[in-house]
Amino acid sequence: MILHPSIMALFMSSFLICLLLMYSAYYGFVILRKWDIKSGSEQQLELERRTYLISTILTYVCGFQLISLFLYMFTADILHPLFAGAMCASGALSVNSYGYPTLLLKIFNFMAAGLWLVLNYTDNRAYDYPLIRTKYRALILLTPLIIVETYLQTKYFRGLKADIITSCCSTLFTSESSTIASDLASVPSVPGKIAFYAIMALTVLSGIYLYLKGKGGYIFSAFCGLTFIVSIISVISFFSLYYYELPSHHCPFDILHGEYHYIGYPLYLCLFGGTLAGMGTGVLMPFRKTASLMETIPAIQKRLVVFSLVCLLIFTVMVTYRMATTPFILEGY
Repeated sequence: MILHPSIMALFMSSFLICLLLMYSAYYGFVILRKWDIKSGSEQQLELERRTYLISTILTYVCGFQLISLFLYMFTADILHPLFAGAMCASGALSVNSYGYPTLLLKIFNFMAAGLWLVLNYTDNRAYDYPLIRTKYRALILLTPLIIVETYLQTKYFRGLKADIITSCCSTLFTSESSTIASDLASVPSVPGKIAFYAIMALTVLSGIYLYLKGKGGYIFSAFCGLTFIVSIISVISFFSLYYYELPSHHCPFDILHGEYHYIGYPLYLCLFGGTLAGMGTGVLMPFRKTASLMETIPAIQKRLVVFSLVCLLIFTVMVTYRMATTPFILEGY
């Protein structure tokens, strides 16, 4: 099973990412100790050339890290027929105790890697690299997290056994069990919808304010993070029901299947992309007064706001359209 093409792709990409991150983190330590942009020494010139290389490497590494989240979800989904009792990725991830921790850490690292890319892109727009120490400190913190993710992922895939009987999503995401998943599934639909649309409205308004006034970046970033949490809860508790047209089917993974036109992939892409871009505006706020970035950061933040709002609005339109057009009626429709 470990020789499955998707598993091999995840193995190779993850180990390559770890090796490149460790290489980059090593020079990150060197740069933190010896970087001096005002110096014209041979050592400084070498560090400047080295940071070009590292920046290029890390752009690809973090890009692959973003893709690996969706590849992991796809792999878990296509493996589910191999396990008795599994009907989707939910069951495949329950085969051993490493499946869901790996997924959660991949989600966290998705956001962390994306935010690092925002810092790196912004730093490269300035002539004096004012964020170089900040982004390499962040890299040193990110590296062990991705190493741990790779370890958990390896334990998960190496622990897959075809003779294991696992739980299906109808067991995990049900109000009758006493798990976090069941608590999310049991959120009442009416309060849940009110919370979702209220948070989304506040996010849009704060984004428009940031775009027009150049203020409120922290607020918009916080709303984006809150929108992500509320949206995931909403998908589990009631949005998914409109796609399945079943009042008791709360699985967030079945919408990745062909019978639902793979609608889960664009939904999650919009949600994750919009959240990441929105949070990126907040990451840049502390550096708005940096002399070489005073004109650059507002322009970058505007682009991030537009991208974030477009993604989140597409997500909202997609789920709202489904609720409005399906014959399925849920309480509080």
